[in-house]
Amino acid sequence: MPQHLSANEARILGVLIEKAKTTPDAYPLTVNSLTAGCNQKTSRDPVMSLSESEIQSSLEELRSRTLIMESYGASGRVLRYAHNFAKVFDLPAASVDLLAIMMLRGPQTASELRANTERLHRFADASSVEAFLEELAERDSGAMVIKLPRQPGAREQRWAHLLCGMPTADSNSAVSAAMPVAPPSDLESRVERLELEVAELRAALARQNRE
Repeated sequence: MPQHLSANEARILGVLIEKAKTTPDAYPLTVNSLTAGCNQKTSRDPVMSLSESEIQSSLEELRSRTLIMESYGASGRVLRYAHNFAKVFDLPAASVDLLAIMMLRGPQTASELRANTERLHRFADASSVEAFLEELAERDSGAMVIKLPRQPGAREQRWAHLLCGMPTADSNSAVSAAMPVAPPSDLESRVERLELEVAELRAALARQNRE
């Protein structure tokens, strides 16, 4: 497997993969929209607070590894970014979506992943999720996920991605394992869309002020 991603790079890729499915009309994303997506308070673990300069620096690194693509979109004025994750790693869409949710929300059980991936890919059941995860764990080019030891009192083991290296002890904490995970609501979807629209409006105002 290629060199590991930084936490910031993983968050950016996760957001690009997520937004390509959940807000296709706003995709590819501008830096403003991408920053808003990375710093969302919902559907993120951990919650991050990245600056645009940090986003730009990580985008440059991802671009050098062909993991993202740049374009100017229909307007031809604002630079936008799209992921190239599936092509670089030669993965089916379902596997890409599972990795994205792990990049965005940390280690999760197969049942949690099935619920949290609902808007990106609909899995028939937790067993089908497990099948894709096992394929990712047994790749000839190197494992991309790992099944974590069962937590005390937990019924299911959680899975973590290996894109940033081996998960730390914190990511395997009993506290996060005990937190209930609910499928995203329509309200959450509307909030995400509004966050992107606000970021776009701010970018437009900034351009007008410069002109």
